[in-house]
Amino acid sequence: MSEFDNEPSFNPSDNEPFASILERNWSRRHVMQGGLALAAATLLGKLGIARGDMQDNGANATPLDGMRDVQLRFDSVAGSKTDAVVVPKGYTATILAPWGTPLNDKANPWKNDGSNSAQDQANAVGMHHDGMHFFTIEGRSDDGLLLINNEYVDQDALHPDGPTRDASGKRPPEEIRKEINAHGVSALRITMRNGKWRVMSNDPLNRRYTSATVMDIAGPMAGTDHVKTAFSRDGTQARGTNNNCGNGYTPWGTYLTCEENWPDIFINRAETLPADQQRLGIPTQASRYGWETAANDSSERDDEFARFDLTPRGNDATEDYRNEASTFGYIVEIDPFDVKRRAIKRTALGRFRHEGCWPGKLEPGKPVVFYSGHDGRFEYIYKFVSEANWDPADADPEDRLAVGAKYMDKGTLHVARFNDDGTGQWLPLTPETATQQNDSTLGKELGGLPEIILNTARAADLVGATPMDRPEWGNVDPANGDVYMTLTNNDEREVDQLNAANPRPRNENGQIIRWRETGDGGFRWAIFVFGASAKAPDTINRSSLTQDNQFASPDGLMFDPRGILWIQTDNGGNAVAEASNDQMLAVIPALLATDDVPLATIDARNQKKLKRFLVGPNDCEITGFAMTPDHRSLFINVQHPGNWPYAEDATLAIPGGNTVRPRSSTVVIQREDNGEIGV
Repeated sequence: MSEFDNEPSFNPSDNEPFASILERNWSRRHVMQGGLALAAATLLGKLGIARGDMQDNGANATPLDGMRDVQLRFDSVAGSKTDAVVVPKGYTATILAPWGTPLNDKANPWKNDGSNSAQDQANAVGMHHDGMHFFTIEGRSDDGLLLINNEYVDQDALHPDGPTRDASGKRPPEEIRKEINAHGVSALRITMRNGKWRVMSNDPLNRRYTSATVMDIAGPMAGTDHVKTAFSRDGTQARGTNNNCGNGYTPWGTYLTCEENWPDIFINRAETLPADQQRLGIPTQASRYGWETAANDSSERDDEFARFDLTPRGNDATEDYRNEASTFGYIVEIDPFDVKRRAIKRTALGRFRHEGCWPGKLEPGKPVVFYSGHDGRFEYIYKFVSEANWDPADADPEDRLAVGAKYMDKGTLHVARFNDDGTGQWLPLTPETATQQNDSTLGKELGGLPEIILNTARAADLVGATPMDRPEWGNVDPANGDVYMTLTNNDEREVDQLNAANPRPRNENGQIIRWRETGDGGFRWAIFVFGASAKAPDTINRSSLTQDNQFASPDGLMFDPRGILWIQTDNGGNAVAEASNDQMLAVIPALLATDDVPLATIDARNQKKLKRFLVGPNDCEITGFAMTPDHRSLFINVQHPGNWPYAEDATLAIPGGNTVRPRSSTVVIQREDNGEIGV
């Protein structure tokens, strides 16, 4: 997610935005050709996709071999505007791991007055839960390790009386350390006994990764002048991971956490900012939290606060922290089961505001692919293709991080260009790639591969990538390898910025796009579903959503192994938000195709197959998704609630007129009859 409601666009390029392409695509397929069914069929014909091809790839009503024939059998829940979680009849929702849950005896129990110390927070579950993943232990469904991103902090809830400053504007070091320790990633061992999950305190696998944790730098940026600092003079280490939003996982069993809105923790007061810092929006007047204000405090150790001020002061980069921001903006790999190994920043996958990182469908002997979105207005969608080809023996390695180096440190990063005929191309971000400038290349404009990685977004500008409506979470259909990604919204898009994939000006509702790789460096794309109010006109409610499934601002997006696609929202300021809090919906794309429309989309004929499964409490975002191998326990996160939780039962609202200190929490969803979730 992006926690900033009015974050500006940092893209200065004049590349044609996706909304313009999508509008032409929509007009071509829908208005001129007489409706959605004919439009999809015509598109498929133009792209050379026959019905048999769709069947061969599994995008039809018959699941592939190894996939079960499942149906959604719960009743869609109604929208809700209460301080409680709403789930279907026959389901329970239980608080599992709220912010401040101690991971070991070094942390005191969470205190309702906000008085826990920075040391407590370093040994307790972090704040504002986001992406997560469940790693089973010995293949069990009642024992595992849950890794949870902790995206940002609510300073008013974190401290007894909110953040404080002295007369000179300096903040207390203890408050800052507590905020630093509340960011990052929480790893916690959880077990189920007698049908109830609990966090195992003092388990050896429990630990925290914070904004101060030492990590290794790997890939093209490692050891370069761009990441040398007074802390790491050889440019091989960094301190901390921050604003961890979406997540990912690898086929070899590691966790990927993604650094999103990290630029705002820094400040640079230099007269002129480096180009990469300008492009990503490093503040020049005030940082978000003011962590740098405690620099030179008598308690400061190893420049723990000074490093957030990027203003050059020394003779070179090894004498100050001008390059500290260059150590952020990456995919970070964690081995969940090896507490002795440092997390690793995999720089080959690009440097930007990563929303998440999701593996493509694996094929032995072919490269490993990862997809990622840059969460920002008019930003881009990326694909990383490994240099090494996939070896199935690497699925269960002795050294998981060594396998990560094999597939993630060498390869080619690409950015997407969308065309209004439903096709697209992956543009490689390499020194040899031609730019839109006459007779120029990325090498001539930016330099070698490290410089391109440092300036990933600028490189994408130069090659003519398509600016999108805030690309957030993506996921891959296990049935056929189709890729889905949420385009959450963009209220800055004007009529002259529309395109086939972003067709609505001032796009307050968002949409989900899907594409299929064509194997020649290109792809075919279509809109899977448009978010909208059920009461909106057809020009807005283009997927014919009803009261039972209306949604807006899709954000989280996850397939479970059965082929169920779960859609989570981060909504506000529109008609859907007036009708309901944020929610989670479910649909099985493989069951939507028909003889007339083999390309699975949501339309007026299949509304009942998109169902609202859950609604969150007031003011929250629903995010994060993890599921046990037996599909009987589903974990989701409730981020930044306004007045929740009141009890262990997440469906109970606090009695009217009362308030609680809000706690972002992991919630476990189960069926009362212990059956599988959703079916």
